[in-house]
Amino acid sequence: MPGKGPQKYPMKTQSAWLSILFLSLLPRAAAAQSRPWIADRAIGEGMGIRTGEFELHPGIAGELGYDSNYFQRAGTAPPAGYQGADQPVLAAYRLRITPSLTLSTIGPQRRTGDTQSAVAPQFTFRSTLFASYNELFAAGNSYDFSNQRHVDGGASLAFEVLPERPFSFDGNGSYTRSVAPSNDPAIINSWNRDMLGVGAGVTWRPGGGMFDWRLGYDLRYTYFEADTYRNLTNANHTIGTRGRFKFLPRTALIYDGNASFIRYSAGNAIRNDGDIVQARLGVNGLVTNRFSMLALFGWAETFFVPTVTPVRANYDSLVGQAELDWYVLPQPKLQPGDATVGLSVIGLGYVRDVSVSYLADYYRRDRGYAKVSYFVGGRFLIDLQGGYSRITHPAFTSRNQAFGGAAEDRVDAQLFTEYRTSDSLGLNATLRYDASLTNVTLRYLPVGTAQPYADNLAFSRFQAWLGVRWFM
Repeated sequence: MPGKGPQKYPMKTQSAWLSILFLSLLPRAAAAQSRPWIADRAIGEGMGIRTGEFELHPGIAGELGYDSNYFQRAGTAPPAGYQGADQPVLAAYRLRITPSLTLSTIGPQRRTGDTQSAVAPQFTFRSTLFASYNELFAAGNSYDFSNQRHVDGGASLAFEVLPERPFSFDGNGSYTRSVAPSNDPAIINSWNRDMLGVGAGVTWRPGGGMFDWRLGYDLRYTYFEADTYRNLTNANHTIGTRGRFKFLPRTALIYDGNASFIRYSAGNAIRNDGDIVQARLGVNGLVTNRFSMLALFGWAETFFVPTVTPVRANYDSLVGQAELDWYVLPQPKLQPGDATVGLSVIGLGYVRDVSVSYLADYYRRDRGYAKVSYFVGGRFLIDLQGGYSRITHPAFTSRNQAFGGAAEDRVDAQLFTEYRTSDSLGLNATLRYDASLTNVTLRYLPVGTAQPYADNLAFSRFQAWLGVRWFM
């Protein structure tokens, strides 16, 4: 796509800069769009295959889909007086094949009634492996989508030594390759990232489990494969602690706090190093057999230093989460903090947090959300989730950019349904909608140019998938 205006500022660099705006939200977006059967083992796995003291869960899924705006573009030209590139929306048909494999120690379902496995084990672990092959075909346009063919996937391992004992030790490791398209098709798969994570922690449970406290450390290293974004490669070190005290049979006082240290490894990094510290305190538990409540609030501060660009302002404000859930079936045995995966539930919530951004050091997110999950007789599943977010980036000035800050309104919604024809075969459909409702244009003046650039932040993207999967 040809650019407009003088060529003192290369088109590749201009497109790359705008891409960073969308890239800043990628970690959350990728998580949100993961296939439900990968994210939720309660609905993603069957009985599995027992091999001694281990369980094996293989699976494979195939999906055909339509993507209305694969490059997540505005589809508009820059306003008069501004440079920029026209960004026509490009739709695609997609084929996705996802094999997966899980190996773990015997779960609690198999330990129940098994005299050899009834006693709590001294060691537990769970490992997963999955890959996702993606093929794309043009839908009503002439773009060669074969350039966007890719494979992403991941592997993870988590273990715990002496679980449910007064003292226990846990560890984890993971690797994920995430592929996301740039808004400029000329930069092929330029947001490909390899993320390596390791962590360990120790938990103290005195007095039979009424109180527990964990202290741990996690490292996440993110490597950008494309030269265009190599200067965003970084390491994120996090020291975290969390505690829980059951002051009622099904209600607990909870606390969490962490300090994250973000360090960019490239010598030509374009973002500042910095730290994020936060602490939250609240309650979690069942109000009745059908209602549960989470109320967790605290404070967060950022400490970014001008290693690359001036720092105009750091974050210093409230963070927290509130959620109210109603269970279709009574849950008299549900304990505070227990995983609720696979339960039929309707919930409403709000979250306010601060996170690392690749555009302006950090961003604040205020998000209201709703969820409905209904699993009928182990055969039919409906999972509906959606939210409305307000994303706020602070203003900054860099070596070649002047950015006045931006507030962006986003909407996301996903409906996943599956009918299980047998204990190991499911037919499913997924509908997903993402949009930026911000009716403003990002304007910036690169150093050394007389005419400013402008790019529309708004976009609308719809995805529809039909699939079948086999699982054990």
